[in-house]
Amino acid sequence: QVQLVESGGGSVQAGGSLKLSCGVSGHTRAMAWFRQAPGKEREVVAAILLQESRTYIADSVKGRFTISQDNSKNTMYLQMSSLRPDDTAMYYCAAGYYVADLTLASEYDVWGQGTQVTVST
Repeated sequence: QVQLVESGGGSVQAGGSLKLSCGVSGHTRAMAWFRQAPGKEREVVAAILLQESRTYIADSVKGRFTISQDNSKNTMYLQMSSLRPDDTAMYYCAAGYYVADLTLASEYDVWGQGTQVTVST
C-alpha cells in the first residue's frame, strides 16, 4: 500500500523560495501537488508521471514552480520560487496508479497529510 510523507512547508516573505518534499513508499505511477486555500477549492499545482517523467505545471505557477523526482530517494519535490501571497495554502501530495488526467484530484487515491505554506508581504 502506498504511503506519503510530506515536509518542507513554512512561512516566507513574498519573493522567497521553499522546497516541498514528498516521500513515497510503495509502487505508484503518478504523483502530484495540490493546494487548497481557505474558502477555495483544491487545485492542482503540478503533477508527474513517474516512469515517463512527463510533467504538468499549472499556469498560475508556471515559470516559478518546478516538480521533480529522485528515484534513489523515492521522493518527489516541488521547488517554489518567487512566492506570492496568493500561493498561501495547504499543500498536499497525492499519488495514484490509474491516473488518466493528471489535473483531477479524484484520480488520485492516496494523499499526504498536507503541509502549510504561508507567504507574507
